Amino acid sequence: MSAVGSLLREWRNRRRLSQLDLANAAEVSARHVSLVETGNSRPSANMILRLAEKLDVPLRERNRLLRAGGFAERFPERPLDDDALATESGALRRVLHAHEPYPAVVLDRGWNVVMANRAVTAFLADTGSELTEPPMNLVRLGLDPRGLAGRIVNLTEVRSVFRRRIARQLAIAPDPELSAVYEEYLAAEPGQPLAESESDIVIPMIIRAGGRVLRLFSTITTFGTPMDVTLAEIAVESYYPQDDETDDYFRGLMSQ
Repeated sequence: MSAVGSLLREWRNRRRLSQLDLANAAEVSARHVSLVETGNSRPSANMILRLAEKLDVPLRERNRLLRAGGFAERFPERPLDDDALATESGALRRVLHAHEPYPAVVLDRGWNVVMANRAVTAFLADTGSELTEPPMNLVRLGLDPRGLAGRIVNLTEVRSVFRRRIARQLAIAPDPELSAVYEEYLAAEPGQPLAESESDIVIPMIIRAGGRVLRLFSTITTFGTPMDVTLAEIAVESYYPQDDETDDYFRGLMSQ
């Protein structure tokens, strides 16, 4: 079986589609899909990308498919401070700044913080943990006892939300680094009940800070149609106050 054919078959099985399902979606014959998967037909770069799109393959893995098929990568991967991403980086900084006095961060695919606004820096100023040093991982920061875990009132619920979100992310696109974080902090122990949250879109968090109990929820924003691997894998997580006391806390924090 050819390398590209084998990879396409893995993605099709991961998406739980039959060859006929994929063929219909891509408007090709099921026989052609079978020939590609078994290595009896060499697909063009456009056909690889066509099948990958219908399989909702992440851009990073589409590059891998192209390489396996003997073609050059189509989707660049550049750091956010690259000149080619100056417009996008500037937009992200403006989004973070506009969200102040409330915290907001930009996360990569491994939940590492690659950008943060001043509210985050001020909020974590007294944490005093190596977990806040770059690269700061949001999962470790939130769930490790050396980080914020001891201050989060509804830790079981927060852990459950993290668990479901990252499990879905790994099902869509397996990643060794994120899998290691999941196993360290989120893998359920036998017989351990999972707390239910009212919503995975609006994520609640109750945390002690400055002698107060703060109530927050967060939302996630991603780029709609990115053509760059880096942009495809980042997300903006923005936190909002649920009550006036929390609102006053962050406004006061930013005025210091």
